[in-house]
Amino acid sequence: MRYFENKVIWVTGASSGIGEALTHALSSAGALLIISSRKQAELERVKNQSAHPDKIKIIPLDLEDATSLQQKTTGAIAAFGYIDIMIHNGGISQRSYVIDTSMEVQRKVMEVDYFSYVALTKYLLPHFIDRRSGHFVVMSSVMGKIGTPMRSAYAAAKHALHGFFDCLRAEVFQHLVKVTIITPGYIRTNVSMNAITGTGEKLGVMGKNIEHGYPADKAAIQIMKAVANGKFESYVGRNSGEKLALIIQRFAPNLFTKMARKQVPK
Repeated sequence: MRYFENKVIWVTGASSGIGEALTHALSSAGALLIISSRKQAELERVKNQSAHPDKIKIIPLDLEDATSLQQKTTGAIAAFGYIDIMIHNGGISQRSYVIDTSMEVQRKVMEVDYFSYVALTKYLLPHFIDRRSGHFVVMSSVMGKIGTPMRSAYAAAKHALHGFFDCLRAEVFQHLVKVTIITPGYIRTNVSMNAITGTGEKLGVMGKNIEHGYPADKAAIQIMKAVANGKFESYVGRNSGEKLALIIQRFAPNLFTKMARKQVPK
């Protein structure tokens, strides 16, 4: 897509999954990329496997380390001198019932999946406003719109993203700053493998829906089209059960609640 040619784009969570797929697709489209995650070795692998490694710079980033985020943002801006698009993609998921989920896990998921996005946005926003240009792309989830068992912390953080970035979109339109919220369905990544349980341990299990999910490289193309078209919000994935769940939740919430209950083992 020529829209992304020579645009400077910062992608968090770029060492695997959707972030890695976006890095490859955006590099092929001629973008100048800053890629971040905690895993420097994996970032180097992603960079070297991309179409234009010479146009990619690495900034290691731990979204849970709140004290480092302002400095990392300053470094990201300095990498190419400016940023056109910020893709908030890093995060963790969770699999446990509310009664079994510690407050430490609830806070950890909210810190990584919500507060880090808020902090990076606040630190980058003055740069966008000064340039009268910029685009925040926010990786939410279908779980940001619905609620099902064993996702309380994850769904809460993703729901919060919608509230925050909907407000931001209304505030910054006069500065020509855009906001696109992406709500992926089941995408074939390691999100369930890396999900944490109620005690904070890794789940280490590939969910069946994720295993048979939509390929990450195809999801990346859908995301890029939504960004290029300036969509406010866009579902990503197959036109299947996840999209139907969004429709049912929107227009028949009582029915959706009954459906969600059936996912709890008797």
